[in-house]
Amino acid sequence: MQVAAPFSDWNLPVANAILYSPDTKVPRTAEVALRRAIPVITPTMKAIQEPLENIFYLLRIPQRKPYGSMESDVKKALKIVMDGKDTIISSIPEEKRATGQELYDTLVDEKAGLPALLGSIGKQDADKVSIRLASSLDVIAQIELLQAPALPYLLPAQYQQLPRLTGRALVEMVVKKGDNTAFTVAAGQGPQPQGTIQVVLDGFSAPITAGNFADKVLKGFYNGVKLRTTEQAILSDSAQQDALPMEILPSGEFQPLYKTTLNIQDGELPVLPLSVYGAVAMAHDPSAEDLSSASQFFFYLYDRRSAGLGGLSFEEGQFAVFGYATKGRELLSQLKTGDVIESATLVSGRDRLVYPQAPS
Repeated sequence: MQVAAPFSDWNLPVANAILYSPDTKVPRTAEVALRRAIPVITPTMKAIQEPLENIFYLLRIPQRKPYGSMESDVKKALKIVMDGKDTIISSIPEEKRATGQELYDTLVDEKAGLPALLGSIGKQDADKVSIRLASSLDVIAQIELLQAPALPYLLPAQYQQLPRLTGRALVEMVVKKGDNTAFTVAAGQGPQPQGTIQVVLDGFSAPITAGNFADKVLKGFYNGVKLRTTEQAILSDSAQQDALPMEILPSGEFQPLYKTTLNIQDGELPVLPLSVYGAVAMAHDPSAEDLSSASQFFFYLYDRRSAGLGGLSFEEGQFAVFGYATKGRELLSQLKTGDVIESATLVSGRDRLVYPQAPS
């Protein structure tokens, strides 16, 4: 499958498209995927997070929801939070502990934290449970990001000369219609001549791929680049440059694999799944499928109706995903061939973009 091939050509014969090992709880939103991709610095935080993540699946039960199980999960998490306070705070670098303390206080707050979540479960109010659960997990993710200020592993020596992103960064893309029509934005402000899409880059899972993209954004490479749409993706119509090694971090592994794809049929799944609407990945380099383009990226328009068993894309594990569109996702379905990235700006994370040192 070549880089510029239309994504409509991706359809496989049904017999070859069956996924045999889909029994993993693959995240379905960018927020969940990004939260789970944060490196584990202290097991305490993951022990808090796991029972709360389980409630998301309990909330999906269409019939009578198991509020008793939800209550047990929250009480378990709250006990770990209370008993592990010293461990949680001490795991944060000293210069960020004041922020960490504020986040911790929010997590145990009677009106806004886990106790409030318990109250909503007691009232069996599914809507409030969902809102307060998402808020608590967001606080947990912020604490985990404070605990993980850099990569927990070293890159292979042969890739040390490439720019790398050692954490998270935020890119803001301003897009406009090529035919001078308008966007409909989520805020309900009426037709807009421009739209803004925010993309969170995850250097923890894809430091080279995310670092290359952040570097190009800083240099203005994507300013004025046209977009090309297919049924399943929105590709940047950018000129090819030097290739990158394919970079994918498999679930359960400590560091990314390079120049290899994953076998989803054998149960291999990436930490950053493609099977999420708004996943951002680099296209394949035309010369080899174990290489990524250094310039052409795409937004993946995941649709469960055209996915395989377990809701996984047939192309899962075949591309280097390095982030997700978060705010402005509603614009993706409105983009058409000929629309333009008017500007792409690195809003935050410049301090995490590391360049190789020049020889002394």
